[in-house]
Amino acid sequence: MPDLSHLWQRFVLATALVFGLALGVAATVFGYSNTAPVDIGFSVVQLHGIPLWTVAIVPLVLVLAAGTLYHWWNSLHHFTEHMRHRKRVRELEAEVASLKAHLDNVLAMPGQSADRKPPAPEVVEEDAAEAEPPTPEPVARSNGDDKSLATAEETEVVASAADKSSDPEPRAATPPGA
Repeated sequence: MPDLSHLWQRFVLATALVFGLALGVAATVFGYSNTAPVDIGFSVVQLHGIPLWTVAIVPLVLVLAAGTLYHWWNSLHHFTEHMRHRKRVRELEAEVASLKAHLDNVLAMPGQSADRKPPAPEVVEEDAAEAEPPTPEPVARSNGDDKSLATAEETEVVASAADKSSDPEPRAATPPGA
């Protein structure tokens, strides 16, 4: 289903335009039909000989003008916030780029530009007899409520030399009493 939000927005704007034109025509007809002077009194303010159409039309025009000014002020506020956020995003993007460049320099890594090719991997040839197996890290074990670390001497690496395909990963032997 296509997105119809822009069509809805156009419909609402067209409806507002038609309503505004109808209101303007009605106000014009009311003004030409009611030209008799009236007296208006509000507390101590007394107005004599005011045409009747001004009693209806002037407040309507004042409300529309105030609404328009409020809308413009609100739009200006949103625009300035948008521009402030846009400026902040650019500042943060520049900061991220400088931090990446600094990190590349610290780690002695090449930059991440598209025109550079990654360096060829180094081929390291070691004699299998000279290579030492890594020392296993101490592992945590629990003896009831007492928690202690097992040392490398306590942890045995059991590997099946005869059949490496059936047991590819080394297993740690469980110490007695655990």
